[in-house]
Amino acid sequence: MTTDVQMTVNGARHRVAVADDDLLLDVLRRLGITSVREGCGVGACGACTVLAEDHSVSSCLARAVRYDGVPLTTADGLAEDDDVVEEFVAAGAMQCGYCIPGFVLMGHELLAQNPAPTREEIAAHLEGNICRCGTYQEICSAIEATARRRQAENERRSA
Repeated sequence: MTTDVQMTVNGARHRVAVADDDLLLDVLRRLGITSVREGCGVGACGACTVLAEDHSVSSCLARAVRYDGVPLTTADGLAEDDDVVEEFVAAGAMQCGYCIPGFVLMGHELLAQNPAPTREEIAAHLEGNICRCGTYQEICSAIEATARRRQAENERRSA
């Protein structure tokens, strides 16, 4: 049995027929979203992370039917001049890049909740994401740099 759901992905609306057991990851792939990746298939690596109403979701575990009408953001939907992405590039926070979209979205989630996280808070928030290349220090540095950048921008606007 299939159900028609209205999915809003990166601001674009889609009507999609999904089976009750279709995974969000698979439906996003059918829609042509390529930044959402399957790494482990059990929600333990973070490569499949998407933001649903600004909260992280492991799309490899989530049933698509549950996201009818819920705004979803993937790394494909970030602005070309996204500050988190720019800081990842500046910090050299990637090698193969497979896991990076999930880390970037987790960085966005954390900074929305805590605009000035400590290094320990960053590491704790990213605990469920795995980078097989081992760029954890650079990833944490990129998120710290984004927080500093946003703080400086806010101070400039306030002045």
